Amino acid sequence: MLFIGIMVPLLTGCKDFLSQSDPSNYVVEDYYTEATHAEAAVNAIYEDLRAVRGGGFGGGTWLMTEFQTGIANTELGQAENTLKIRDLDNDAKNSYGQTYWDSHYRGIANANLAIAKIPEVEMDESDKKRLIGEARFLRAYYYFNLVRLFGKVPLILEPVKLDSDQLFPERTSVEEVYSAVVEDLTWVVENSGLPFDDQSGRVTLGAAKTLLSSVYLTMAGYPLEKGSQYYQLARDEAKEVINSGEYYLFDSYKDLHSYDTENKGGHIFMVQFDSEIANHNGLQSVTLPYNRNISAFSAETGGIFAQKEFVDTYKNGDKRTEEKQFFYRIFTSSTDRSDTLELGNWYIYKYFDEEAVLNSASSGMNWQLFRYAEVLLIYAEAENEINGPTSSAYEAINKIRKRAEIPALSGLSQTEFREAVWEEKWHELCYENKIWYDMVRIRKAYDLETKEFDDYVGHTFIYGPTLTERELLYPIPASEIRNNENITQNEGY
Repeated sequence: MLFIGIMVPLLTGCKDFLSQSDPSNYVVEDYYTEATHAEAAVNAIYEDLRAVRGGGFGGGTWLMTEFQTGIANTELGQAENTLKIRDLDNDAKNSYGQTYWDSHYRGIANANLAIAKIPEVEMDESDKKRLIGEARFLRAYYYFNLVRLFGKVPLILEPVKLDSDQLFPERTSVEEVYSAVVEDLTWVVENSGLPFDDQSGRVTLGAAKTLLSSVYLTMAGYPLEKGSQYYQLARDEAKEVINSGEYYLFDSYKDLHSYDTENKGGHIFMVQFDSEIANHNGLQSVTLPYNRNISAFSAETGGIFAQKEFVDTYKNGDKRTEEKQFFYRIFTSSTDRSDTLELGNWYIYKYFDEEAVLNSASSGMNWQLFRYAEVLLIYAEAENEINGPTSSAYEAINKIRKRAEIPALSGLSQTEFREAVWEEKWHELCYENKIWYDMVRIRKAYDLETKEFDDYVGHTFIYGPTLTERELLYPIPASEIRNNENITQNEGY
C-alpha cells in the first residue's frame, strides 16, 4: 500500500544520524515546531536507503536487478525470489519488488511531510533550505528508481491523509514522473545551498548533480528517447562534478571497500551503516561463498557471484581481474589461516570487509550509490553522443582504463567509442545495481561469447533463458493490484 503521512522512528550528522532519537510516536500537527524536529524528520528519510540492501539465506532485495543482467549467478538454492529472476520467470508475488515499492514509497511519504512542514518551522533559513534540499534529493532518488523499475507509478508529491483523493491513486505517465524528479533535483541544485562535498554522509550538491546527470542520460535514451538535448544536459552536469575538483579516482581498488575512504574521494554518495548504532551492512553474508567456512560469519550464503564467462570478457592484464581486486577465488580457512582454499567461482571483492570477515562478523561499512567513475563514464558517453569521441571524452574513459592498467583508447569512430563506453561501464560498475538500468536505457545486452552488444529483447543469457519485452520492467507487486483497483499490472505479468 502507499504510505499515509507516517514517520518511521526518527534518526538524529555523520554517522550520528543513524542513531535513533526519541522513538515515541508523534502527531504530525504537533511535531514540526522547532529546528531539531525538522532535522530529525529529514534524517528519517535516509532510513529507507538501507531497506533494499543486505541479505541472508533468503537472498537480498538488491539482487533483483543483478540477476536480470545475465552476468550473475548464485549458490543459494532456497532463494526462490532470486532464482525466478535469474531464470526470467519472475512474477508479481516476488517480495523483492514489494520491498522496493514499500520502502521507496515510505521514504517518499516522509519526504513529502518534511517538504510540506519544514517551511512552517521557525529556524535558520539556510538550515531550512539545506534540509528541504536533502528531502527533495531523496524523494527524487526514490522516484527515479521506481519509474525505472516499474514504469508508470503513482506520483504523490504531498502528504496523503485518510480523506485524500490520492489514497487510491492511479499510475502516472513515465514522463510526468521524470519531470517531477528533474524539478526536485533542479531545485536542490539552484536553491538548497548544500556544500558541493563533505564527509558527513548527507546529501551534497555533488551528489545532486551526479544524480541529475544520470537522470538526464536516462531521459536521452529509452523509454523517453529525448535525444541530443538531454545528452548535453547530462554531459554538462557531469562536467561540473568533474571540474569541481572535489572527487577523484582512488589509486587502489581496495579503497572502494575501506572505512578510511568512506564519503570522500571516489565515493560521491553512500548509504550509511554503522554496526554499533544501526542495522549492520548485510553485504558480507550474501556475497560470501556458500558455507565454505572462510569467515567469522555464521551465515555464508553464496547469494551472488560473478558469472565466469563475464569475467573472461575483461582484457588480458586488466587489473580488476587480479586476485582480490574486483573478485577473488582463493581465501583462507577460518579454522586455520595458513590453509588456503580454492573457492572455484569468482566471488565479489569490491564490497569485502576484511575486519568483519576475519573477526567481528558485523560490518558497518557504507554501501556506494554513486562514485566518481560513473560520472566519468556518463561524461564520456554523453560527450560522444553530442560531438563524437573528443579529446575530453577520451580523457574521461582513459582515466578508468589507466587505473585498470589496460591500453588507452584512441582513433575510434563514434559508434565504436559508444560501445567502448558501454563495455567499460559493464566492467567498472558491475554488481553495483547499475547494469540492468543501462540495459533498459540503451535496449542492449552484452553478449559474453562475442563481446558485442545484442538487442535487449531476444538476447539469450549464457546459461539459457532469453529476455523478452516484459523484462524491460518488473511487475507491480501483487498486493498493490489487490488493494487498489486503480493500479494496473505491467504487460506480461
